Amino acid sequence: MIVRDRPSGFRLFWIVRGSVLQRIKSVLAVNVVLAVIVTVAHGTLFHTKIPITPIPFTLIGLPLAIFLGFRNNTAYSRYWEGRRLWGEIVIYARTLSRQCQSLIESDHPIDPRQRANDVRVRMVHRAVAFAHALRAQLRGLNDDVAAQQWLTDDEWLRLKQLPLGQRTDAIVLAMGQDLGQCLKDKRIDPCLAVSVDRTLSGFTSAAASCERIQNTPIPFSYTLLLHRTAHLYCFLLPFGLVDITGFMTPFVVGIVAYTFYGLDALGDELEEPFGMESNDLALDSMCRGIEISLSQSLGDPQVPPPLKPVDYLLT
Repeated sequence: MIVRDRPSGFRLFWIVRGSVLQRIKSVLAVNVVLAVIVTVAHGTLFHTKIPITPIPFTLIGLPLAIFLGFRNNTAYSRYWEGRRLWGEIVIYARTLSRQCQSLIESDHPIDPRQRANDVRVRMVHRAVAFAHALRAQLRGLNDDVAAQQWLTDDEWLRLKQLPLGQRTDAIVLAMGQDLGQCLKDKRIDPCLAVSVDRTLSGFTSAAASCERIQNTPIPFSYTLLLHRTAHLYCFLLPFGLVDITGFMTPFVVGIVAYTFYGLDALGDELEEPFGMESNDLALDSMCRGIEISLSQSLGDPQVPPPLKPVDYLLT
């Protein structure tokens, strides 16, 4: 995710970091070079004048812009739903910490260093591990070990043997087993245990919804149709403009191509909100935010610092 102040004035035209220009620069350069060649040849190909007028581009351009906008709205809806789901995970994590500390009875004060011996600390730390495991799953990070420091050694040994897609379920299952043991030991009232179980179900629901977004892309044929149409439109555009705009044809074509290619590339980025590209969600930062919140709630003196953007990029 790009984090920076909104530029204004002349600086707006020179910002590259966070722009889709880096993704489309090759095809945009080819398009502009073609426009230059068409301008020099004045729309002639192999001594034959290409008889294309601006009318077809007027007819196609408006529907193409509308459909590109519709696709981007759909992609942004996926992006926003992903952000909302991770916001819910933050809420569930904080709620679980409060419930464990206030509803589970214990004969000694909570100590964040006593994870193995205190079920309250163990469950709260598992909430952090859950967030890291889900992040690794959504990004396909097989070698990610960020969850290790929030689990006991035995738990981590069991967890890393599982496929990425099963680790979040295993963590929630372990929390459910601890909750059941607290019920057997009468350390929590059965009526109150229901609310804790509802929080655990919220974790599972949010993870499953993130998996739905990841595993259900926008229909490929729709994306392919828009991609092809945008490229054909931009590559044929110089032939339709050269008789009207003359030597300004490459400039006009460059602006139009930048807009259409940029919208197409931006839709591709937003369609997959959990990745590592510039405009994807900052899952690392959100996981660190959960670490900070839960560490503070447990009274841990060693609270990790928040992540800072590197070159305006927050992962």
